[in-house]
Amino acid sequence: MEDFNGKTLMITGGTGSFGNAVLSRFLNSGLGEIRIFSRDEKKQDDMRKAYQNDKIKFHIGDVRDISSVRNAVYGVDYIFHAAALKQVPSCEFFPFEAVKTNILGTDNVLSCAIEEGVKKVICLSTDKAAYPINAMGTSKAMMEKVALAKSRTTNKTLITCTRYGNVMCSRGSVIPLFIEQIKAGQALMITNPNMTRFLMSLEEAVELVLFAYENAEPGDLFIQKSPACTVGDLARAVSELFNPGAERRTIGTRHGEKLFETLATSEEKAKAEDLGGYFRIPLDGRDLNYGKYFESGERLFDEAEPYTSHNTERLNVGEIKKRLLRLNYVQMELKGVV
Repeated sequence: MEDFNGKTLMITGGTGSFGNAVLSRFLNSGLGEIRIFSRDEKKQDDMRKAYQNDKIKFHIGDVRDISSVRNAVYGVDYIFHAAALKQVPSCEFFPFEAVKTNILGTDNVLSCAIEEGVKKVICLSTDKAAYPINAMGTSKAMMEKVALAKSRTTNKTLITCTRYGNVMCSRGSVIPLFIEQIKAGQALMITNPNMTRFLMSLEEAVELVLFAYENAEPGDLFIQKSPACTVGDLARAVSELFNPGAERRTIGTRHGEKLFETLATSEEKAKAEDLGGYFRIPLDGRDLNYGKYFESGERLFDEAEPYTSHNTERLNVGEIKKRLLRLNYVQMELKGVV
């Protein structure tokens, strides 16, 4: 991407799966510097040793601490904001920790970006932010609201959001857990075999962010159309690849989980622009003068169907296996089995 030539990109939460995927994609690009901002010095040291590239600069800090963010944002042209608490169970037990990282941390990043004159900020969100029922989803929904509200306050920093479903083999996700259970000779613990979840790769997550970078207007929300599968079929696909005889045991729905996920609500879908592989949901530009909306509404909201993991393309076991076999993580794990 020519716009990146000689520029500085900062990734918050950059030691995570998404940050590593961005490095794999752009380390040999024209970017002048890729700045990794996170609070985990061990992971930063691991990355430093693994990549051994002077283009990567590491900054210790926490999005909860605005001074540490401010110290890292100087001279940055673009920010991919990926720092977040993402685990549903831990956020259920410690909801205010999710508030501090996902909501207040996002406000800190955006405030510093605007102060410093960063050109673009893309905030990463999750399907759990649509019709949220758990603390993690609620905090990410509020993160989106903060980002979209901030986008109204500046004409020098373009702020946009992306929302996507389960990223296969990302840290803490279910596929590595299934593989670990199989290798340990344990049963695969399935919460509810009829649950459906969107499936996308880390590379597709990066593509979504880049699509937003190239096409966004202030306050846009971008969603990538993704296939889905049942958790039961996913477990069966993983076991067929690693150990067809592995036991699969249903343990019941975990605290804070949904039967299916939503990427676009009915209200969002009604005003979404279909861009082929993506939906663009524009910012609601209404101001605080609500009076003119009391006499007429928008019937489209009553007619639009949400975009969910129940009504998107449904993958069967064979199709899931094909997608799994394209993932580097699965390929490496399979080599370890042989």
